[in-house]
Amino acid sequence: MSSPAEIFSIADDSSFNHLALEIFRFQATECKLYREYLNLLGVDPGRVSSVFSIPFMPISFFRDHTVMTGDGPAEIIFQSSGTTGVRQSSHHVKVLSLYDRSLEEGFRLFYGDPSGYAITGLLPSYLERKGSSLIYMVNRLMQLSGSDAGGFFIDDHSALFHAVERAREAGLQVLMIGVTYALLDLAEKYPRDLSDVIIMETGGMKGRRREMIREEVHDIIMNAFGVSTVHSEYGMTELLSQAWSAGQGLFSTPPWMKVLIRDSHDPMSRTAEAGAAGGISVIDLANLWSCSFIDTADLGRIHPGGKFEVQGRFDAADIRGCNLLVS
Repeated sequence: MSSPAEIFSIADDSSFNHLALEIFRFQATECKLYREYLNLLGVDPGRVSSVFSIPFMPISFFRDHTVMTGDGPAEIIFQSSGTTGVRQSSHHVKVLSLYDRSLEEGFRLFYGDPSGYAITGLLPSYLERKGSSLIYMVNRLMQLSGSDAGGFFIDDHSALFHAVERAREAGLQVLMIGVTYALLDLAEKYPRDLSDVIIMETGGMKGRRREMIREEVHDIIMNAFGVSTVHSEYGMTELLSQAWSAGQGLFSTPPWMKVLIRDSHDPMSRTAEAGAAGGISVIDLANLWSCSFIDTADLGRIHPGGKFEVQGRFDAADIRGCNLLVS
């Protein structure tokens, strides 16, 4: 790979597969932890000729180890929300500009120019701690929007609704990004007409509410605010890219990110065929300096056109803040 910029120049499946294999061989050599893992599996990287044959790293490695490719310090360390008594996962991000570019280009692909938005964040439990990739993401989008009508809101709901009015007066599209329990609290206590607002949930009850299926959550939000659909973002500490949903829980990935499904009973068997259900494995080529091939603890299904939905989590998996538990 001549330049990391190639990651964001992928035009089709063929160029994705070619670059994915190139990055796999690079990380198989330069990421000490991944190299050791491949050795334990008895995998010769030179004999891997398909993305479906690449061994994926269990996501728990980010909790128990430092996952970095190459030498040099991290520009920033993202930490997962976790739950009380559970060790947090950490992502040592060596080149922060890769995250920034992945976020900006991915957002533009699905939502257009950020400068047309006023972005509000309802992320109270995340604001209360350091190292949240979700807070970084939303704050970065606010910076790109350039609007002072948005901002983070915790308990001052009157200020939130005042910000919405200011954005309307300025002719801006309001994007309200919220952790699930905060959006449900808002829906129950302050229902009103927000039919012109894009409401986006990022998942997560943080122990504040009972776990609910996606359809129930979205119905409550749609009924309270008069929106026809609820958008979602699929991301996590261990990834530098995001998948986006414009409704019905169906996520689309940018060209440098792909979701595969692995057989729950055969973790080395993966497919991208529509209808396949099982464990979600993610290829995120923006993870150039950590590991681009990750077996998550999420369960999902592939839909036609490469879209996917999240259907739950493996038993005994930690409930993670950035994934909505569904059935």
